[in-house]
Amino acid sequence: MVNLPAVGARVVVRYLLPSGQATDALGELLSADAETVVVDGKRGVERIAVRDIVAAKPVPPAPEPRARRNPR
Repeated sequence: MVNLPAVGARVVVRYLLPSGQATDALGELLSADAETVVVDGKRGVERIAVRDIVAAKPVPPAPEPRARRNPR
């Protein structure tokens, strides 16, 4: 099992697709067990097999959205 922070933390999980290409899931860690890690991010809820994970780590909170400037 990969070393992950507590459920509820913001994480990035790099994992391998069936093609062998790596991709990342970035979002809130919903759950993790010996077989599956579940991350809720911008692409929705992603269920990732632990055997496909290359790396995982906690990340800081997302920055606040920038204020829109009024056009002149």
